[in-house]
Amino acid sequence: MWYAIEESGDIMSKKKKKAKKKNKILTAFLCLTAWFFGTVLVVLGGFLFLLYLVQLGPSPRIRDLFVASAKESSVGGVMVDLFLSPEQVEEIMANNSTKEFSEITDTTMVKIAYANSESEDSSSQSSVGRLDNPEDPDGDGITVYDVHGPTYRGKMMVVFDPSRVKVGTIDHYGISSPGLTLPEIVEKYDAVAGINGGKYDDEAGIGTGGMPQGIVFSEGVLRMGDPTSNYAVYGFDNNNVLVVGYMSAGYAASIGIRDAVTFGPALIVNGKSARMAGSGSGLNPRTAIGQREDGAVLLLVIEGRQTTSLGASMADLVEIMENYGAVNAANLDGGMSSSMVYNGEEIVSSCTMRNRKIPTAFIVERRD
Repeated sequence: MWYAIEESGDIMSKKKKKAKKKNKILTAFLCLTAWFFGTVLVVLGGFLFLLYLVQLGPSPRIRDLFVASAKESSVGGVMVDLFLSPEQVEEIMANNSTKEFSEITDTTMVKIAYANSESEDSSSQSSVGRLDNPEDPDGDGITVYDVHGPTYRGKMMVVFDPSRVKVGTIDHYGISSPGLTLPEIVEKYDAVAGINGGKYDDEAGIGTGGMPQGIVFSEGVLRMGDPTSNYAVYGFDNNNVLVVGYMSAGYAASIGIRDAVTFGPALIVNGKSARMAGSGSGLNPRTAIGQREDGAVLLLVIEGRQTTSLGASMADLVEIMENYGAVNAANLDGGMSSSMVYNGEEIVSSCTMRNRKIPTAFIVERRD
């Protein structure tokens, strides 16, 4: 009898110990859950308070820069709409915009001078693009420079022979069709270099990258665009001159546009720089294309949304292009698409999570 009572007591004691252990685990779990959600609420509250200070705080300049930067991204505009009315946002964007040009490129201003020129008298050509070009010490026809400013860093690629610059594109367009990453487009064309190209459908930043918007000319073929509709056209004609301006696809074809895409705004047209309201935009990753008077092509990519490079404004792009001698230049697609590939390496990228899939790119063909 004694042993039975003792055994029953042991069982009860074990059950109590198990119950206490379960209670400790449950208590620890509840404490951990409370800590986690408390931390999330504190962080979220701090973030919202920071947004409140930025948008409604004492510095209109910081507010305007933040609003313009966020509105240019695929999803960042949601943060702006939390504390500002649509009328306030519209006013801020208007006060930080780039004025559109009414004219298009005067192609006679560009005098092509490069080694592959069809000119019979090659001795009369400029040293630009020649094998003995002091700007091109390794003789591959391409030089890459580092560019940097107070809020940005990036690369400027100078391609001395403009006939090498083409629009590379995917084979089939469609909302559900997959695009290609920039390295994949460069590899597809067996090119030596490339930058991302024109506008494309990317709703909320989760598009497939397979549907361009606007116009696409690739190697003389109109791949996208209505012949009677007007577009912002940025690309090269059959004389290898960069043409910048608004025109119909039909008119673009009539003047011999061979490779072009749509984005904007134009930065420099016929040597005249765009007029800016405020900074012209926010700070973001950027891609731009330009051409010097001697025909050399300027391919610019700026990193952004990083601690070491917040990004560049349109005013920054204009200044960089001016410093490199551009007589015509235009902004291309930016944000997480901004990227530059050279000799099989992605030397500039603003996408830290995944390579963006895109439908078009400006590629640089290999030298014969």
